[in-house]
Amino acid sequence: QVQLVESGGGLVQAGGSLRLSCVASGRTFSYYGMGWFSQAPGKEREFVAAINTNGGRTVYADSVKGRFTISRDNSKNTVYLQMNSLKPEDTAVYYCAGPKAIGTMPLKDVDVYYWGQGSQVTVSS
Repeated sequence: QVQLVESGGGLVQAGGSLRLSCVASGRTFSYYGMGWFSQAPGKEREFVAAINTNGGRTVYADSVKGRFTISRDNSKNTVYLQMNSLKPEDTAVYYCAGPKAIGTMPLKDVDVYYWGQGSQVTVSS
């Protein structure tokens, strides 16, 4: 059974930083791309960032380019989202995302087969 367990959310002032972590279990982590999505209050869940199997390719939403960095450590079965220069509009629940198919990156909701439990990130102005 695949599980994605997140940690690292919290409350931070605008301009601050947070790092989210997601530990995966239940399948060979290094075979799969991973991603992060967010859902703000009253809005649909949206793509934030994704990374391929070996970390050599990353994709970001335009809204976070230059501020957020996705990375992974296959020896620890963990994917990270480093969030810098946070803005109040980044306030959302952030979800770790794993695809169903080997070798793919989750870039859209329909690509995601496994979700983390969600981590609240709140940025105060």
